[in-house]
Amino acid sequence: MQAYNNLLNSSETICALATQPGGAIGIIRVSGSKAIEIVDSIFSRSILNAPANTLHYGEILDKDHQTIDEVVVSIWRAPHSYTGEDSVEISCHGSAYILEQVLHRLIESNCRQAKPGEYTQRAYLNGKMDLSQTEAVADLIASTNKASYKLALSQLKGHFSSELSTLRNQLLKINSLLELELDFSDHEELEFADRTELIALSEEIDRKVTTLARSFKTGQALKNGIPVAIIGKTNVGKSTLLNRLLRDNRAIVSDIHGTTRDIIEDTISINGVDFHFIDTAGIRKTTDYVEQLGIERTLATLEKAQIVLWVVDKEPTESEKKEILAQCADKHLILVHNKVDNLTEQPANQQNRTSTSNKSTYTYHEIAISGKYNLGINQLEALIYKVADLPEITENTTIVTNARHYDALTRAHASLLRVQEAMAINLSGDLISEDLKDTIAILAEITGDQITPQETLHNIFKHFCIGK
Repeated sequence: MQAYNNLLNSSETICALATQPGGAIGIIRVSGSKAIEIVDSIFSRSILNAPANTLHYGEILDKDHQTIDEVVVSIWRAPHSYTGEDSVEISCHGSAYILEQVLHRLIESNCRQAKPGEYTQRAYLNGKMDLSQTEAVADLIASTNKASYKLALSQLKGHFSSELSTLRNQLLKINSLLELELDFSDHEELEFADRTELIALSEEIDRKVTTLARSFKTGQALKNGIPVAIIGKTNVGKSTLLNRLLRDNRAIVSDIHGTTRDIIEDTISINGVDFHFIDTAGIRKTTDYVEQLGIERTLATLEKAQIVLWVVDKEPTESEKKEILAQCADKHLILVHNKVDNLTEQPANQQNRTSTSNKSTYTYHEIAISGKYNLGINQLEALIYKVADLPEITENTTIVTNARHYDALTRAHASLLRVQEAMAINLSGDLISEDLKDTIAILAEITGDQITPQETLHNIFKHFCIGK
């Protein structure tokens, strides 16, 4: 950590634009030991002795003491600031030219342009937040829906860190008892750590670690959008359905078979969760080379989808059902009866149906709609959300969304299995202790409570925007 701190050269005072230019107001952040002193040198009134958490109206002056802009300056004193350092925020008019001139003036006065994510880096290095919380800052900025926002906010507030801290404390307790035995190894009759209790406790910890790791799939879906494939034969109304779901004429609609030859994708939000819809080429036998490529892409897309909308305009045969159900065995399948406006007898909507073939039982959902006349679309959206089977997301929900965290939890699980196996065959405490220490260190990687490799820190912060 010290080496990385030196690498950052955090003794320098940094500045950057914290907002996009062109709005009514633009904010420039300044942070570092000389932040207040530097801003004071270019401000029309003295703020050297200004109390923390105060606002000051005045003018930013150029070298010739001419006004660049009338601004409001906010004072934050260490350690009570975002970075934990003395900080100043300058609220200017949002003109790109004005903001450029103020930044130029700060750099002239011994500020350095901040690197991407450097403010949050300093917050981490100064103990204002742990590593998982800093990653949540980037996720919060990138959140595009209510669910991803709540997950990022929960992590930023430290709920994930708190869970990990509890697990680490329990592991430390086990390790302390084992090491206490080692201190009295010459008294073989002494056993401070009851193996049965320790096995039970390690299994409980492992269940929690495994539960967190398993939540990664849900976390990725909530963060990146749940993929939904729209499949079916040509001319059954797949593109019409996509346009209805998107409330836009995104896909070409035609009576000509094979109109959709490539993948058409777009995203909508249902109940605060993003669903990534993919309209695919109609599946049929064709000699058209380009259409064949589209059908191949359809089958590849089907592999990646979590939810499949199988659109039909008449009741599929049992052999057709058998084929599609087999391809969607590990997915949520909704059989969508389209063009019900053309039917004299409309099929009844079924929340779920089961079909048995080759001794395998498949469960799927069924619904009737009319894409042409916009009938049943709202009900279909509600069914899509229901079959996604998502947990209720609140600000206190802990779901893993970060691949780095998932990797660490997976390794921690493997380490805990070794601990349980070692205790089950009654290996010596010193051997068990080594695996426990490995587990504790792995969990510490997530929050950055131990020495974190420079490469890891660089990879985390390089994706941040400048000014954050």
